[in-house]
Amino acid sequence: MDIDAWVWWLVGAVALGIPLVMTAMPEFGMFAVGAVAAAITAGLGGGIVAQVLVFVVVSVALIAVVRPIAARNRAPSPGTVTGFDALKGRQAVVVERVDGSDGRIKLAGEIWSARSLDVNQAYEPGREVDVVEIDGATAVVM
Repeated sequence: MDIDAWVWWLVGAVALGIPLVMTAMPEFGMFAVGAVAAAITAGLGGGIVAQVLVFVVVSVALIAVVRPIAARNRAPSPGTVTGFDALKGRQAVVVERVDGSDGRIKLAGEIWSARSLDVNQAYEPGREVDVVEIDGATAVVM
């Protein structure tokens, strides 16, 4: 039984799609698109040299064009603050009395343990405080 070359290219495209899904490496998807382009070339009657050339050119072109765009969009912008740094400077509401050693606040919709920056200062429930820093899992407030 003789199987046409375009079928083999489609089998290769599917085979390249499996690691794409399993590893989330977009390069495999670009190779799969190159294999589909080679299958189209084979279906249109192109020889093996033309098929391999189309596969290589399309795959390399996609990698050369798409990867830099994806990397640029994946990187956070320089002014973006994330994680604990994003909580510094925010206001919170005291839920349980906060003093120099213990207390609870509601910060960004979550209950956090807290302590006051000034060990002699205490804040009563309902008062708004500013988060100065995050020390482990404790918000330091004033």
